[in-house]
Amino acid sequence: MLRLSLTTTAILCLFTTAGCGSSSSNNALAPAPTPSIAHSLSPETLALGINPVPNGLSSTYTPALKFNRYTSIIAPNGGEIGILAQDGLTDNQIVRARSILDFYLTDVPHSKYGNDKSAVANKLAENGAKLLLLNGVDDGTNAGAELDGQPLYYGELQVEGGEWYINQNYEHRDASYEEILHFVHDYGIGVDQNASFIGALPDYQAEIRAAEVDASAKKLWGIGQDSWIQELTTENSLTQEYLAAVIDSYYGLWGAWQPENDTQKENGMWGLYVGKDRQDTAKDDPMGTKVVEQFFSPVITYNARIDESFKGTFSLSFDTALSYTHHAQYLKNVTLTGSNASGVKVNQYDNDITGNDGENTVYFSGHYSEYQISVENNLVTVNDLQDDREGTNTLTGIEKLSFSNVVVNAPTE
Repeated sequence: MLRLSLTTTAILCLFTTAGCGSSSSNNALAPAPTPSIAHSLSPETLALGINPVPNGLSSTYTPALKFNRYTSIIAPNGGEIGILAQDGLTDNQIVRARSILDFYLTDVPHSKYGNDKSAVANKLAENGAKLLLLNGVDDGTNAGAELDGQPLYYGELQVEGGEWYINQNYEHRDASYEEILHFVHDYGIGVDQNASFIGALPDYQAEIRAAEVDASAKKLWGIGQDSWIQELTTENSLTQEYLAAVIDSYYGLWGAWQPENDTQKENGMWGLYVGKDRQDTAKDDPMGTKVVEQFFSPVITYNARIDESFKGTFSLSFDTALSYTHHAQYLKNVTLTGSNASGVKVNQYDNDITGNDGENTVYFSGHYSEYQISVENNLVTVNDLQDDREGTNTLTGIEKLSFSNVVVNAPTE
C-alpha cells in the first residue's frame, strides 16, 4: 500500500538492514527527492532511507532552524507524507518514527475500518501533513515547533533497546505512539465538529466520538483533569486525546508506570485513563478497545531496530522482571544494530529476527527436540512443533540457537 522514499543506491542496503521482517507491510520503494545542497550524510544513514531536506522544503525547514534530514512515506496516490528531523535526533529515532507511522497506515485484514487504509494515507498526503522530529523537549524554546507540522521531540521518542526504553523512564516517556496517532487522526482519519471534515473516515470518527462520550460519562478518562478537559472541548481535541490514551495502554506503554499516588496505580496516561494495560482496557473500557481494534493491529508489525547501545538479551516475551516487556511483548520483528554481542528471546508472533555485527543468540523456551530447524538462502527457520507457543521464526545473521536443554550453532548452508 505505501512506499518508503529512498535513495536509489540505498535500496539493497535497506533490504539487508532496515527492511528485514516487514512481512506484514506491503511497502515498495520510491526514488528520493532532490536534495537542497551537497550533504554530509553517511552511507549508513542514506541506506536507512534518510536523506537531506529536499529543495521544495529547505527554504522553510532550514539549516538555521537545525533541520538536516528528511524521510517520507509515499501514499498510494503518489503523494508524500514527509518527516523532517533536526540535527539532534538519532537515525534510529527517525527510523522508529517512520516505522510507527507506516505501522499505523498498514492494512489490518478483516478489520472494520483498517482493511484498506489507502484512503487515510492519501488524505495525509493531500493535506500536506508533515511530522517534525525536534531537538530537546517541549519547553517552548524550539523555534522549529512554530512551523507547519506535528511535533515530536527527541526527549520523548524512545528507541527499543535504548536506556530510556529498557528502564521505562517516564521522565522521557515514549510519546511517539501518541503524537504520531494525533498526526494520523487529524490529517488522515479526520475529526468531526470542525468547520470542515478533511479526513477519509467519517464513520470511524463517529465511533471514536461515541466511545469518548461514553468514557467521559462513566469517568473512565480525563480523571481529575476537569480544566484540561474543558480546554480540549474548546479546541475540539477530545477524541484525539482520548484515542491516544486508549492506544498507549493497548500497546503496553503504561504497564510499567508506578505513580506516587496509589489511587492512580491501576490507571494509564499519567492516571487520567482507567486502563493501565490491554487487559485493563478491555475490561474497563470495552468501547475503547473496540474502536482501537476496528483499525489498528493487535501485533506491532514494524521492524524494531534495537539500539546499538543494547547489551544482553532483548525479550519479546512478557517478563514481570523486565519492565519494558509490557510493550515489547507485542513486537513481532526486530533487527539488532551495532556490534554488541546480544540476543533475542522470541514470543508467539512468528518473529523475524536479524542479527548485528556481533555474536547473536536467539532464545527458545522449549527442548531442542520440540523444534524443526532448516536453512535456505542463508535464512534459518525455526518451527516450534508445539502448538500455540513460539510459532515459526525466521532468522538472519544469527550465530547461536538456545533451547531449554542445549545451545547449538545456527545451521549454515
